[in-house]
Amino acid sequence: MENFKVAQSELKDTVAAVTDIKEQLADVDACLILYFVSPATYYPETISQEMANAFANAHTVGCTTAGEMITGKMGRNSIVAMAWHKDSLQDLKIEVLENIQTDTDAVSKAFKSFEASLGIPMKNLDPAQYAGLLMIDGLSGCEEHVNDQLGNLTNVPFVGGSAGDDFLFDRTCVLCNGKVYSNAAVLLLMAPTNGYTILKTQSFTIADKKLMPTKVDEKQRMVIEFNGKPASEAYAEVLGLTPDELAQTLNDHPLGLVFDEQNFFVRHPMKIEGTTVSFYCSVKEGLELNVLYAGDIVTNTRTDLQKCGTIQAVVDFNCAQRFLKLNRYNQLKEYSEIFGNVPAVGFATYGESYIGHINQTSTMLLLK
Repeated sequence: MENFKVAQSELKDTVAAVTDIKEQLADVDACLILYFVSPATYYPETISQEMANAFANAHTVGCTTAGEMITGKMGRNSIVAMAWHKDSLQDLKIEVLENIQTDTDAVSKAFKSFEASLGIPMKNLDPAQYAGLLMIDGLSGCEEHVNDQLGNLTNVPFVGGSAGDDFLFDRTCVLCNGKVYSNAAVLLLMAPTNGYTILKTQSFTIADKKLMPTKVDEKQRMVIEFNGKPASEAYAEVLGLTPDELAQTLNDHPLGLVFDEQNFFVRHPMKIEGTTVSFYCSVKEGLELNVLYAGDIVTNTRTDLQKCGTIQAVVDFNCAQRFLKLNRYNQLKEYSEIFGNVPAVGFATYGESYIGHINQTSTMLLLK
């Protein structure tokens, strides 16, 4: 019996694609279908309803993407799915957080619902038994607040990613049991039967070159000054570049909030406007950052995964910037083959979640 099984369809017709997925997963008595879908190929409202209809006896949860992956294959314009057998989870609870841009208590409300069902405070829930998945609207700008609240209200680790929209930056959605949500997030609280581990992997080395954000607009994720100088000038200076050259090398020289060599959180610059530098996640004033140098994603990810021991399945939230780099170097297939024959499913995200909101990282839930 397979506890986890993955499927992919590249059929352009939505009904045909969902039928294809259903046929591939037909032999799994599933409690959960986790799926990731290209909004450039499938209309979110239609795909969500069709998936709910096709898997009426399971929860169907997912989001839109900037690229999709299953074991052995990675690309765009498809739908990928993982079926979780009923025996793979001892417990599963799902809550949708709506209006997250204005409702600062959305996480707390969801947790109260979890607690009413569990009969135990989320603070007292055993993180060795329970794990959480988070998928969130990647254009909401709310990843920091939601992740902060998750960390403040429970010891259970939540791992996940921000929904994408094939780099259009127009509309990103989370999908749950036939419905579609923007300005929202979905939380899955689960107790994997055989346990789990979480992997956070980045492919960078830490340089002894530091920048102190001395003036920021945190809400807009914008740095106005580093080291008391105009942000782009200070950033270029520490790299020995001109501001014009800096704009061409941002992907290879992001910044990191460093705790030690194995524990750092990437802040990826999005663009330069004048002398300000905008980031894909917030940068806090007064928290020193190190310059990072890009390494080989495939090699680093393979090495980190091998340290995690035997696993049954993988859910991979892989940064869209990593996806683009892998594509640029023709390594998409090589990356997808890292997981061997283990059922793996994932998507290219607009940000990754694990103990905060991060960039140019892969965060994975590994099922034992």
